[in-house]
Amino acid sequence: MADVILVLNAGSSSIKFCVFDAGSEALPMLLRGQIEGLYTAPSFRLKDVAGADIEAKQWEKGAELGHAGGVAYLVDYLRSQREGHRLVAVGHRVVHGGIAYASPVLVTPEVMRALAKLTPLAPLHQPHNLKPIEVVAQLRPDLPQVACFDTAFHRRQPEVAQAFALPRSITGQGVRRYGFHGLSYEYIASTLAELDPKAASGRTIVAHLGNGSSMCALVERRSVASTMGFTAVDGLPMGTRSGNLDPGVLLYMMDELGMDARAIENLIYKQSGLLGVSGISSDMRTLLDSGEADARFAVDLYTYRIGRELGSLVAAAQGIDALVFTAGIGEHAPTIRERVCRDAAWLGIELDAAANRKNRLRIHAPGSRVSAWVIPTNEELMVARHTWKTCSQASPNTAVPDAPGTTS
Repeated sequence: MADVILVLNAGSSSIKFCVFDAGSEALPMLLRGQIEGLYTAPSFRLKDVAGADIEAKQWEKGAELGHAGGVAYLVDYLRSQREGHRLVAVGHRVVHGGIAYASPVLVTPEVMRALAKLTPLAPLHQPHNLKPIEVVAQLRPDLPQVACFDTAFHRRQPEVAQAFALPRSITGQGVRRYGFHGLSYEYIASTLAELDPKAASGRTIVAHLGNGSSMCALVERRSVASTMGFTAVDGLPMGTRSGNLDPGVLLYMMDELGMDARAIENLIYKQSGLLGVSGISSDMRTLLDSGEADARFAVDLYTYRIGRELGSLVAAAQGIDALVFTAGIGEHAPTIRERVCRDAAWLGIELDAAANRKNRLRIHAPGSRVSAWVIPTNEELMVARHTWKTCSQASPNTAVPDAPGTTS
C-alpha cells in the first residue's frame, strides 16, 4: 500500500489533479488528469506519468457535476479503483493568501473563514479554489489539507515594491501589489542552482507566459518585483485579460459607455488580451498560424509589452544574469522567445537560434553575457512538496523526510 498525496488545482469549470508518491523523498508523480466541463458536459481523464491515457469517463451532455460532484468522484475513484494507493494528504493551489499568509498552511475552519474573506481580491479564482477544500473536509474530515498560495512567494518583496501611491486609509485595507504565479516562480527558483549557479546567486528575470502571463524579478532566488499587482489582471496582456490599463480608461467606460463594475470585470478578464485585440482567438498557436493583420498585431503587442516589462524588472533587480521562459507559451513558442530575446539584445542576450527552435533547455549562444533558458514549470510538484513539509511539521512523529527543493 503506497501513501500518496493528492494535489488539486480547481478552476471555474475544471479540476486538474496529480497524485504523488509520499513514500519517496523525491515525491515522484504517479498519476495526473483532470475533470472538465463541470457544469456543462463533464468528462474525466486519467493519465500515467508518461502522459498515456489510463482511463476516461464522459457524462451525458447537460449533466451538472459541479465542483462538489467532481471532487467526490475523484476521491471515491482513488479509494475504490486505486486500491494500492492510500490517500494521506491533499494539497491545494489557492490563488490568494492576502497579507496574513506568506507560506503554506494546514487548513482549519479558522483558515477557511480567513481565506473566504479574501474573495473580493480574487473573485474569479478564490471561490473555485476553496470549494474542493470544503468538499474534501466533508468527505474525509480526518484527512490533512494544505493550502498553498500563489501570492506567498512575493510577500518578501521590499515594501516599496508592494505599495500603491494611495492614502493609507485604503492601502491599510489590504490594497497593495500582491503578485501571482508564485508557485511557478518558486519552482523555477528551486531549479536555478543546478542549472545556472550564477543566476541562482544573482539576478534572474522569469517570464511565465501562458493564457495567464506574468513576469518576476528574482535576486538570489527571491522575488523582488512582479508584473501582476492587486489582481491577476494586471501587467502583461494575456489570453483574455487586458493586462495593465490606465485607471482613467475604466472611468471613461463607466461615465461615457455606461458600463457598470460587472460589465467592466467581464471585459477586462474575459474579452480582452489576445482575444480582444485579434478578434480571432486567445490561443497564441492560432494567432501565430494566422495571416490576419489583427492576429499579427496582437502578437506584436504581446511581445512589445514583454519587452517593456523586462526593462522595468531589470531596473528593479539592478541588472540581469539570466532570462527564463516557462509555462505554455514560454515553453512551446520559439517564435515568441526569439522575438523577446532579439528585442532584448541590448541587455546582452544572444540567442542560439537552432537550440531555441528545438525547445532546448539552454537557448543562449556561447559567449552570451546573459544566459537564456526554457524551464518547464511544475506548480503541482511545488504544492506536493509544501504539503509534505507542512504535514510533517504539524505531526513531527510522522515518518516523512523533508521535501527537497523548497525555498520558503
